Amino acid sequence: MTAGSEEHEPLITSSVDQQRVTYNNSPQGGNTPSGSPRTSGGEVTLAIPHNRSYGAIGGVEKVTYTWADVNAFATETRSRNKRFWNCWKTSSDRMFQQRKQLLKNINGAAYPGELLAIMGSSGAGKTTLLNTLTFRTPSGVVASGTRALNGQPATPEALTALSAYVQQQDLFIGTLTVKEHLIFQALVRMDRHIPYAQRMRRVQEVITELALSKCQNTVIGISGRLKGISGGEMKRLSFASEVLTDPPLMFCDEPTSGLDSFMAQNVIQVLSGLAKKGKTVICTIHQPSSELYAMFDKLLIMADGRVAFLGSPDQATEFFKDLGAACPTNYNPADHYIQLLAGVPGREETTRHTIDTVCTAFAKSEIGCKIAAEAENAMFNERKISKGWADSAWSNAAAFRARRSPYKASWCAQFRAVLWRSWLSVTKEPMLIKVRFLQTVMVSILIGLIYFGQNLDQDGVMNINGAIFLFLTNMTFQNIFAVINVFCSELPIFIREHHSGMYRADVYFLSKTLAEAPVFATIPLVFTTVAYYMIGLNPSPARFFIASGLAALITNVATSFGYLISCASSSVSMAASVGPPIIIPFMLFGGFFLNSGSVPPYLGWISYLSWFRYGNEALLVNQWAGVESIACTRENFTCPASGKVVLDTLSFSEDDFNMDVVNMVLLFIGFRFLAYLALLWRTRRGK
Repeated sequence: MTAGSEEHEPLITSSVDQQRVTYNNSPQGGNTPSGSPRTSGGEVTLAIPHNRSYGAIGGVEKVTYTWADVNAFATETRSRNKRFWNCWKTSSDRMFQQRKQLLKNINGAAYPGELLAIMGSSGAGKTTLLNTLTFRTPSGVVASGTRALNGQPATPEALTALSAYVQQQDLFIGTLTVKEHLIFQALVRMDRHIPYAQRMRRVQEVITELALSKCQNTVIGISGRLKGISGGEMKRLSFASEVLTDPPLMFCDEPTSGLDSFMAQNVIQVLSGLAKKGKTVICTIHQPSSELYAMFDKLLIMADGRVAFLGSPDQATEFFKDLGAACPTNYNPADHYIQLLAGVPGREETTRHTIDTVCTAFAKSEIGCKIAAEAENAMFNERKISKGWADSAWSNAAAFRARRSPYKASWCAQFRAVLWRSWLSVTKEPMLIKVRFLQTVMVSILIGLIYFGQNLDQDGVMNINGAIFLFLTNMTFQNIFAVINVFCSELPIFIREHHSGMYRADVYFLSKTLAEAPVFATIPLVFTTVAYYMIGLNPSPARFFIASGLAALITNVATSFGYLISCASSSVSMAASVGPPIIIPFMLFGGFFLNSGSVPPYLGWISYLSWFRYGNEALLVNQWAGVESIACTRENFTCPASGKVVLDTLSFSEDDFNMDVVNMVLLFIGFRFLAYLALLWRTRRGK
């Protein structure tokens, strides 16, 4: 196989020789053609300043990342025989483990100043390789192999400190502006010794670098609810969040996914510009256009979990030409290579032979041998370190980070930043403020009109008791369903940011609850103020303020229970489905539908967990305590003579008022604590 042979028998045949030509030929040399369409209009000018240390360990400015003999297996445990009479056998007899190899002896290297694109058809192993290189293999996948930074075996801690990982899915708090999001990222990502003014200068630098100046004061947006920035700007914002700390190594998973060709070109130009400033950039890409293909400095073409090629676009052209599978004129090379190595239904044997031929030829080529030599050097260094003959270059840094907190910012700095973002999110959410207050006013007016002007007679007793329980029910359901989606809707964002070492789980939980506390303290006061005197409840000002305080306490207990449901649920739809069936039993034991004295003993524990019971009793005691006479307007009818008789009829007591308040406070604390534990459990599961 020589570069100059033109008449030899092709080792493999291309399946696209007769296909219609639809792409322009890619230029040689890896630069965007000057006359290509949209080049001038879509170009993103990068003005990246000199490297500064914003948190990288050891002052490392350039990183060569190599990997050697990387293998990955998907494991699945299954039962050999599911018949029930085999249940007595031990688990080792009944279970076996299936293994499917996803990556097969992968060697490679990425260098400073280069943009490496990992290409291949669906199922070729692109994302699996990227996850393995970043030590982020999901559960069920077992990876092995050597990964080295500047020739020295890498540790997950060292790689995390030196790299940034831009994931495929963009996750943001949509009500924030671009600049507010980056300010928050700067507050929690940068080392704690960096002053605030320097952080803000860095934010402005990154906004300028990634061409976000025009949209810096535009809200990010929520799909289907709030219009915001475009898809390309959102992807550049993801890059901006990661480059704030100026990492020398970047990983990007499908950065052009979901973007049109113009936006995709802008995004790749951003990555190419970052690479030209000395960063090592590795990205996966599914099927780039010819313009994008020309921007890549290096290609890593995957096929069936193996390396089919690793080198520059020019070297790829020569390599496949030598194999007899040259790219046709005016055809997109990326499409050609991917289709050449993709599996075709009904031609599995031919495809397998083609892949084996290409991968073997590359392993024996000059480029393949050079990469294998570098990989062998990394493996040799790892063996020396494992046998104690040498010390790892990253061991001291990893040990230092292990002794330190995994978070860059202090607890107080995290709390201030997350509380600030949570407060912005609350105040900018129209559904949370305007609609909720409007709903509260309208419902309170409606209840006030229905129960307007009640008198202290036997009919008024029943109506007032019903209005008070309606108070309780409205405060519960209105506020539970207002917060039932708070945590589960932001759970993916929280999981990603928490595991990136940005802030602690307790900081997030405390900040979210405190940011919404003013709203849940104001709403019950508004509701009570409007409806209390319209209904004709106890006119004493002291009783009014006690009722307002009880309404606020009931609201916060219900909110705590809503937080518990939200933290324990994996999605908003699940939380909305689970909530009502759990709340109904507590409402039934509230003393309105079922007398507290007739609760079955075996269900008594539910009533002790019901804030409906404590809230109803406290509000009724506040209403009827001290009422000495009730007018009886009908003859031959059982009429309560005083407020004490009303309470006795419902099996309530004035002496239990203080315990009702204490029990509601305990429920408030208990539900919040359980909600926090549920959030921690979600955090561990999502790791």
